[in-house]
Amino acid sequence: MTDIFGIQIPSTDPVFLGIVGLHILFGLASVATGLLAMLLRKGRGRHSQAGTVYFYCLVGLFLTLAALSIMRWQENRHLFVVGLLCFASACLGRIAIHSRLRGRVRYHVIAMGASFVALLTGFYVDNGKNLPLWNMLPQIAFWLLPPAIGLPVILWTMSRHPLLRNRPPNKGPSGDAS
Repeated sequence: MTDIFGIQIPSTDPVFLGIVGLHILFGLASVATGLLAMLLRKGRGRHSQAGTVYFYCLVGLFLTLAALSIMRWQENRHLFVVGLLCFASACLGRIAIHSRLRGRVRYHVIAMGASFVALLTGFYVDNGKNLPLWNMLPQIAFWLLPPAIGLPVILWTMSRHPLLRNRPPNKGPSGDAS
């Protein structure tokens, strides 16, 4: 066992620990850029840039998760599934926003929101038992709290997003809907 900031890492293998270190960096960067993308004004520009960095940080996070899961499959397979759902949701969100699908913004918001919720769920399921206050909660809370908080935030975002609000069609010069 290796202790890093009070969190027990189940190995002393330098390769495993190196991958864990990269995984932590990608995880921190994913959370930071995901939050930044959520808080920035939506549309092209800084929101898109933060979202792109979020996506590529998730690529790194998923690759390191896959490597760690292969090394310790019995202990990590559930985390691999959560990570796969996180990454797949981000891929769907990215595909949706770059498509010409009707409702693409709605799909993007739902998929990227689900990706962030899965990201936090994986973190808490794996580390909640080591965190102050969280360590007093039952294991099921690590699975249920991120979605319980994230789903209302996603729904609130969909009700507030300027491209998703129900607006009457624009009127042309003749008064007809254009």
